[in-house]
Amino acid sequence: MNSHQLHHCRRFHPAAPSRRDALRTLGGGFGMLAFAGLFGREALAGDAADMLAERALAATHAPARARSVIFLYMDGGPSQVDTFDPKPRLVDFDGKPFPMKTSPTQFNNNGNTLASPWRFRRYGESGLPVSDLFPHVAGVADELCVIRSMTSEFSEHTNANYLLHTGAGIPGRPGMGAWCSYGLGDENDNLPGFVVLEGGLIPPGGLDCFTAGFLPARHQGSIMRPVGEAIADATPREALDAQERKRQLIARLDSAFAHDAASDAVDSAIRNHELAYRMQAAVPELASLDGESRETKDLYGFDSPDANTRVYARECCLARRLVERGVRFVEVTCPRTIGDRWDQHGDLKAGHEANAHAVDQPIAALILDLKRRGLLESTLVVWAAEFGRTPFAQGSNGRDHNPFGFTVWMAGGGVKGGTAIGATDEFGYRAVEQPFKIHDLHATMLHLMGVDHRRLSFRFGGRDMRLTDVHGHVIEGAVG
Repeated sequence: MNSHQLHHCRRFHPAAPSRRDALRTLGGGFGMLAFAGLFGREALAGDAADMLAERALAATHAPARARSVIFLYMDGGPSQVDTFDPKPRLVDFDGKPFPMKTSPTQFNNNGNTLASPWRFRRYGESGLPVSDLFPHVAGVADELCVIRSMTSEFSEHTNANYLLHTGAGIPGRPGMGAWCSYGLGDENDNLPGFVVLEGGLIPPGGLDCFTAGFLPARHQGSIMRPVGEAIADATPREALDAQERKRQLIARLDSAFAHDAASDAVDSAIRNHELAYRMQAAVPELASLDGESRETKDLYGFDSPDANTRVYARECCLARRLVERGVRFVEVTCPRTIGDRWDQHGDLKAGHEANAHAVDQPIAALILDLKRRGLLESTLVVWAAEFGRTPFAQGSNGRDHNPFGFTVWMAGGGVKGGTAIGATDEFGYRAVEQPFKIHDLHATMLHLMGVDHRRLSFRFGGRDMRLTDVHGHVIEGAVG
């Protein structure tokens, strides 16, 4: 059959190019369009940043009190009766059988009543009681709204952490920071909307605590470290001229198009590649703390004799720098202390003292630094863990997990400082006055950012999904 016959054979039809082939062929053009858009934004950087911020605030359901959140995650669960919820009755029963009915604990190695080894004192004009574990945080007591009646649905770290971070006790749901980024958008085109400062410990439950889940992938938490290279590969390994950077970026975009034709995934890939490129310039400047004054470094504890304090000091200072630059949500994790988190099943005194010493000065410095820079009013600082600890001993000198009544606190961002809300029983075991759920904490955080938690949803699996699911009420007493 000659070429003329082949052309007229009715049984011959040229094969249509597959979607993969089409994307492979056109990928370079799409990549150049994305790159042109990237540089177009850079040309308008000054005005665009202001416009982004105005658009984000205009889109909120109510006037926003806070523009950003700094979430100070206390890994493992500090004891409420040793930190911010004094219980004198524990002294009366110290070493005696615990007088209340108890529920099963994680290890069921329950001992006698255990009084706090630390003294509580009243601080500030509010007279808020704080234990001697936190002498620096005590100095900012009038900024704290202490919630003493928080509860959790789980007594095991992993599921309790999923609940705290994502509003559900299972993996795969979007984290708090992902919801904030999705709902409010970004104020800085060169940094992620959700950053996790990892000081040495990833929460039980792993990176699923920071996932975007079913939300677009660009809202996932970006891990940043306070020591060494802040974000892996954010700084080019060698000096590259502009044309070489363009070529490499386009090659990566082409590869993404060629291997993934799903529109949502491709869109997220493009956005993530663009952001990664811009971060190569933004992150090194952000992470360099050399420009901070000596007074600021001393305030945070950069040169503390405690290595863990030095790490956490850098984390807290970076958190301030991130919200200064418009990052929506920053989680600050704990350094790896000798006490292995706040999870003291034994040797409570040594473990809690090591953990408190690591975080106390930097946390107080963060609040003071935000306040003097005019940022505390627009930054919500949240101090919380997945649960608290029992008022009776595990063994002889530890405390087991307690989800039935524990303490969290908030500062700045429109909360009512110098207040204590809710109460546990006389031994600090169960919430008995205004018991709150983790969903209530989430609802309150979103409310302070101008978002109605009932209206922030994403269609997935045939239903509208929310951070608070079908639960959650704003803790009205916390709102200033």
